[in-house]
Amino acid sequence: MATVKLLSDTEAGPEARAVFDDIRATRGTDDINNFWRALAHDPALLRATWDRLKAVMGPGALDPVVKEMLYVAVSIANGCEYCVHSHSAAARAKGMSPEMYGELLAVVGMASQTNALATGLQVPVDPQFRAD
Repeated sequence: MATVKLLSDTEAGPEARAVFDDIRATRGTDDINNFWRALAHDPALLRATWDRLKAVMGPGALDPVVKEMLYVAVSIANGCEYCVHSHSAAARAKGMSPEMYGELLAVVGMASQTNALATGLQVPVDPQFRAD
């Protein structure tokens, strides 16, 4: 259950409704996800988050499905159920196959295990891996 009321279009203020309109136009949909409706209580935060998300998830050097899969991986690591579901759906819509999803989960699981082992053992980083 949300900790704040999810604001409808009529309950949201004009600044939040303007962001909702931008979300609809950008995504080509009439739907506004619950995440944005929760953020509508703070229109400045809503706008800043939406603008940053558009920039980060927009066209760039990484393929859109790769960006969504990375978002899923980080969301799994952070334990964000909402983002795991939201970005898994987005990744599927952008071409992630069941096989790709299985490999993604295998990589997340492997990275979690080896991260814990390296952290627990406090393994020093090899000099050739450092950027400096």
